[in-house]
Amino acid sequence: MKYKRVLLKLSGEALAGDKKTGFDEETCLKVARQVKELTDNGVEVGIVIGGGNFWRGRSSNTIDRTKADQIGMLATVMNCIYVSEIFRFVGMKTNVLTPFECGSMTKLYSKDRANKYFSKGMVVFFAGGTGHPYFSTDTATVLRAIEIEADIILLAKSIDGVYDSDPKVNPSAKKYDEVSIQEVLDKKLGVVDLSATIMALENKMPMLVFGLNEENSIVNTMNGKNTGTIVTV
Repeated sequence: MKYKRVLLKLSGEALAGDKKTGFDEETCLKVARQVKELTDNGVEVGIVIGGGNFWRGRSSNTIDRTKADQIGMLATVMNCIYVSEIFRFVGMKTNVLTPFECGSMTKLYSKDRANKYFSKGMVVFFAGGTGHPYFSTDTATVLRAIEIEADIILLAKSIDGVYDSDPKVNPSAKKYDEVSIQEVLDKKLGVVDLSATIMALENKMPMLVFGLNEENSIVNTMNGKNTGTIVTV
């Protein structure tokens, strides 16, 4: 496998499967077994999970945005604790880090602590976003990937790559095999949100975008059999 350390971003909705909310255990087990294959081959894996299977803060007009985002951060903590336990069930060692104290449920994030866990062969979950409102889990993903010096970000989505327009709306939307991060920015392709895109551009952090629900998609992507889109720097 050509990458030594990767950051895998999982969408909350993708983990919910057809149920759309909560967790679909079978989907989570499939992800866990694939990640185990990576760690068995010596790849260090960090994970960020979105919170969309529980909460979409930006769609609420009735409560304060800061509070809405805090609820979203806690949704990601729940997701990481759950998926971490599924990973342990299939035989991996894990730890969940948050940028704020969560009692004894998680450990406080630092780069040194993350590196220590990686050196022990653990999968490290980065929960709680950046710890601040107005930043999405996209931004948290790119931030953590840069901090831990990941080789690449793996974006596992419910859609199988980057298109020139929304394939759900436009049936003749064209999929890119490869696209530069500058093009993503210029054409507003929405791979990750704007602040995350600019951060990836400035820090030269490449991404692989692929469909989580395709058979063995994480392992195939890591082995160079990518059917999604590579976002180059």
